Amino acid sequence: MKQKTALITGASRGIGRAAAEAFAKDGWHLVLNCKTNGRLLSQLCVQLTETCPVQCLPIQGDVSDYAFCRELFAAAEERFGGVDLLINNAGISHVGLLSQMSPRQWEQVIGTNLSSAFYCAKLAIPYMLAQKSGHILNVSSVWGQVGASCEAAYSASKGGLNALTRALAKELAPSGIRVNAIACGLIDTDMNRQLDKKDLQALTEEIPAGRAGTPKEAADLMLQLVHSPAYLTGQVITLDGAWI
Repeated sequence: MKQKTALITGASRGIGRAAAEAFAKDGWHLVLNCKTNGRLLSQLCVQLTETCPVQCLPIQGDVSDYAFCRELFAAAEERFGGVDLLINNAGISHVGLLSQMSPRQWEQVIGTNLSSAFYCAKLAIPYMLAQKSGHILNVSSVWGQVGASCEAAYSASKGGLNALTRALAKELAPSGIRVNAIACGLIDTDMNRQLDKKDLQALTEEIPAGRAGTPKEAADLMLQLVHSPAYLTGQVITLDGAWI
């Protein structure tokens, strides 16, 4: 059987990096993307190809830019023929009052967290339709379910991503293509390590599991979803230690 290919955005660190490691071990060829840390992304590709029987293509660029997304998928098609699994993981946050947020800051959050998922899904779907199979996984957040004070744009982007997941799953299910999402709670990533230590401790104390989740746990859940029954689609699965 043809070895399948996964495209992962935001793959240089955190959940995206853990996903790349998990899917490489599972035998997937990889197209890995990040916006700024191309050196780290290239090093990851070298590491994965040395330890796993896979090929890895690192491509640096901004997935909130549709023109770049077209280049990204063209490169994936040229190298691997197409993308069997799309993981929309790229994301940024903005903490602050909505009244003090600039339109540009709003556009950056929505563009990176939500529009990029639309762009990449739009470009991934034609190949998946031709194969009559495929899977789109969106990395969301519990704030997309309940909202977070001082993170209105982030919450809105993830709420939109959840709705996109459910709607697109209904649209693509007749073609054998699945669409799911994981809504992460507090995960030990660089984004959350930027929080004040007292704030981080207060958040952790609210979580019944008593700790933050790990990127590996998120990646393991993604792998399980990909290998789950074909009837499982249109779901937003919460990974939060019983927090929300």
